[in-house]
Amino acid sequence: MITTLLVVVVILAIAFDYINGFHDAANSIATIVSTKVLTPFVAVLWAALFNFAAYFYFTDHKVANTIAKTVLEEYITLEVIFAGLVAAIAWNLFTWYYGIPSSSSHTLIGGFAGSGMAYAVIQGINPLEAINLGATVKIISFIVLAPVIGMTISIIITLIIINLARKSRPAVAEKWFKIFQLISSGALSFAHGGNDAQKVMGIIATALIAQNVIGSFEEMPEWVPLSCYVAIAAGTMSGGWKIVKTMGTKITKVTPLEGVSAESAGALTLGITEHFGIPASTTHTITGAIIGVGVVKRVSAVRWGVTISLLWAWVLTIPVSAVLGGITFAIIHYIV
Repeated sequence: MITTLLVVVVILAIAFDYINGFHDAANSIATIVSTKVLTPFVAVLWAALFNFAAYFYFTDHKVANTIAKTVLEEYITLEVIFAGLVAAIAWNLFTWYYGIPSSSSHTLIGGFAGSGMAYAVIQGINPLEAINLGATVKIISFIVLAPVIGMTISIIITLIIINLARKSRPAVAEKWFKIFQLISSGALSFAHGGNDAQKVMGIIATALIAQNVIGSFEEMPEWVPLSCYVAIAAGTMSGGWKIVKTMGTKITKVTPLEGVSAESAGALTLGITEHFGIPASTTHTITGAIIGVGVVKRVSAVRWGVTISLLWAWVLTIPVSAVLGGITFAIIHYIV
């Protein structure tokens, strides 16, 4: 049954996807802007184009299915989903305002899980029983694994490129790397769109199931993925300039060669996680890849003070979002 609250939840979910787009725009465009291959305006248009293009390729929706199963079905209500979305949006806007490249994916997961656990507590049930621990552990493990995989792949790609380009004239090599960076940036934006748009799809599908509008995840109507891809592409076009500065210049200075390596590594890592239905963080992945290209130059080329601050944001995102989700649900339950 379609209710006012269901409509509000869907609108909030699409709004979160839009915010996700401008919050995570830096993931796709930071290196290509910092190397001056594209202007900021053209870069966000380029990224948005590939964000939306992913709609035509990622049709199995494995990541969305994983998100939908984070909280067990018997503990899912529209109020739980609403509270999770409010918490996720609040934390995303807070980190965006302060230029902190936290994970929109983990913000959404944390808010959803926290509100589901609060619902269980109010029912007098162990809160852990509301969570699909298998899916949750897999997601949490990639807080560490995604940046490590991204860093490892970027180191390998950088070393291969350096050896292949060793005999090239620097001016000629840089010209080609600027062209290649258009391709690698597009690939990263493509993977980002496919990865992040699916997370909101999972939330909307869960809301539709909770209201018996559809019977299962497989019955998700086509307007859901279409609206999610449009929203994330529109958000990317809005940019996220504070985070672009952090990603593009504060971690390490990036050249076109290193931009190609970092973006290619990020796209490959996200492609792997998407294949296995793991909702990995685009932010964590590309940060690890950028660190990797810095390490190849020398360990001191990476500004480790900035990196440690980012790590704290990553570690805190899920628990803080979960607490916010739980508090929001309690307010709705007892006050509203």
